[in-house]
Amino acid sequence: MANFWQKWRLSPEVKAVLDKAPGVVFPGTKDEVLALAMGGQDYVFEVNYTVPGKGETLEATVVKCRNGLSVNFPEPHMRRRDPVCMFIGDNAPTDKPRFNEAFPQYKFEDVRRDTFAWLSQQKLAVICTYIGGQETGLFGLLIAPENAGCFCGALADIQGLVPPSDLPKTFAPDAIIYLAPVFRHTHFNGRQVVVNNRLPNLHEVFSYNLYPGPSAKKGIYSVLLDIGEREQWLTLHGAAVQVVTPYDNITTILHEGASGSGKSEMLEYAHRQTDGSLLLGVNKVTKENLSVSMDQTCLLRPVTDDMAISHPHDQKNNPRLVVRDAEQAWFIRINHITHYGTDPKLERACIHPNEPLLFLNIDGRPGSTALLWEHIEDSVGKPCPNPRVVLPRQLDVDVVNSPVEVDFRSFGVRAPLCTAQNPTYGILGMLHVLPPALAWLWRLAAPRGDANPSILTKGSSLVTEGVGTFWPFATGKRVNYANLLLDQIVSTPQTRYVLLPNQHIGAWKVGFMPQWLVREFLARRGAAKFKPERLDAARCTLLGYIPDQIKIEGTTLPDEFLRVETQPEVGVAAYDAGAKILTDFFHTEIKNYLQPELSRLGQDIINCCLEGGDLEDYKKLLPMTY
Repeated sequence: MANFWQKWRLSPEVKAVLDKAPGVVFPGTKDEVLALAMGGQDYVFEVNYTVPGKGETLEATVVKCRNGLSVNFPEPHMRRRDPVCMFIGDNAPTDKPRFNEAFPQYKFEDVRRDTFAWLSQQKLAVICTYIGGQETGLFGLLIAPENAGCFCGALADIQGLVPPSDLPKTFAPDAIIYLAPVFRHTHFNGRQVVVNNRLPNLHEVFSYNLYPGPSAKKGIYSVLLDIGEREQWLTLHGAAVQVVTPYDNITTILHEGASGSGKSEMLEYAHRQTDGSLLLGVNKVTKENLSVSMDQTCLLRPVTDDMAISHPHDQKNNPRLVVRDAEQAWFIRINHITHYGTDPKLERACIHPNEPLLFLNIDGRPGSTALLWEHIEDSVGKPCPNPRVVLPRQLDVDVVNSPVEVDFRSFGVRAPLCTAQNPTYGILGMLHVLPPALAWLWRLAAPRGDANPSILTKGSSLVTEGVGTFWPFATGKRVNYANLLLDQIVSTPQTRYVLLPNQHIGAWKVGFMPQWLVREFLARRGAAKFKPERLDAARCTLLGYIPDQIKIEGTTLPDEFLRVETQPEVGVAAYDAGAKILTDFFHTEIKNYLQPELSRLGQDIINCCLEGGDLEDYKKLLPMTY
């Protein structure tokens, strides 16, 4: 088996890294990866690297718990993804910042060579994974320091580990991640940096930080988006779920949006209060609480948590969008789980798992059980907003392993508090039904929303994540993805579009409850169309239509949760001020897509918005299936 990688189709420089390294291991099972992560220690392993001028520097601490490994990072800013951490190392077309422009003091070719030189001096771990699932036929390699087993474990779980013995002798990877955490200190002043280098037959990802979010998770997303851009298909940023009513009717919802917009929550059952009721919201002005009762909710069959492949082999001219999962495990944010009993199903799966799990930013103690609600603190009394667990999808007995047809594509928005005294864009009601043309515009503007827990941001102003909210991970041209999204919408006319807020509805603090209740409402309606006379145009055109009422199991939800301008704490003037904030934001962002490469239909839809078109104008451009 010695040097068996020499027969792999790798570049001479990559083979040289493996040849020169003082040791190389090729873990082929999860147990082997977890053993690497513990570095031969029984309960606590510190991941250190020698940094010139700083000496031994701690990057992470790995603790062995009864139910898995708890990984923590000493620096708070390394516990979540920096929104500006991806750079392009090649000269192929892109709208993203190029490495040589962002770091003029270096040439990427030199940093790449230095990375290989550093890796060749380390004991290495090399793992092979699928990319986007076995169905894609794509494979990736990770070349990492041997003591970075926690990173290896995250990637192996998320994409699926492939034992070296299962690979052909002339194996050729489609992507390689090179992990060199020390470079963030030596080259990048401690910041997160991930460089994508698109070679003719290989996508290289250089990860210069140990937190797996930007590279083991989103770096692979970049690979899928790059391949899809070339081959004309998309990997959507969304969670899909089959919602099964008490009468065995199935409605499939794909919920898209930025991090924190409710994707993972779309797979969760509604959180109940002690008496079994559902807390719809708390009025932040009057302090009133409003609860609703629902004895029986729908069964949830998860399909995807974050990355949904829409591949031509699955679509086959189906008038509904068809998606399947691009991951084998889900990188679930659990900041909302603050006490026992918040999400019994997830808590049970993580406290008594069938296999060891990987926890990040959880205060796990040696030999104890890592608990989802015990988040590490960024500072005294301030819990980290981005605790995570990597949960293999196979541990969910209800998970769907086949492609599914999507009935509704929902788009989630983290909405801020909106009152007459402090008008904001938090004017969205519980449910907005969108014409397809307007649904496309929402995916172009793609607001990140208020108080995002997963990403390093400042303030609560509107910030875009761009096309389909996957733009932060894409490497190519913005307009190409806009065209692909529009073509997808045009070719799947039987999939319908809705807009769902979370966190706030006007003056009410609501969390994700509106999303969970609307999920129940849409599932009970199933294939039934909204009658046009039962839909009212929203006061703000960007918000499409509002149902005249929402009734679930005999309970009619208050009208002020549908029409925010009717809330006494908000009123028409504050609503209109919020509508202007939203409209100005849309106009600013969608102008960027008016490029010659944009399709004629796309240009017409954007101009309709810029010129103040109404809902009938949007429907003339692209028919609406109610």
